[in-house]
Amino acid sequence: MTFTDWTGSSAAALTTIAFIPQAWKVWRTRHTADISLGMYILFTLGVVLWLAYGIQIESWPIVIANSVTLLLAGSVLTMKIKFG
Repeated sequence: MTFTDWTGSSAAALTTIAFIPQAWKVWRTRHTADISLGMYILFTLGVVLWLAYGIQIESWPIVIANSVTLLLAGSVLTMKIKFG
């Protein structure tokens, strides 16, 4: 693994892991009033595009990280819509 690969993989892991506390808190409390619906819609769409880009260039750190981030951000977005 090159230093560039290590840097990209580490960045992908940290930015993906950063969503776990938010998703867990929303799941546990069902409280979404302080979460911006517009921000999560735009962010989730951006993650979909990053995932598509990663697939197109065959970059597994981008594909894996954005797949997990899509799952987490999509979960928060779904709960925001469901719980208000």
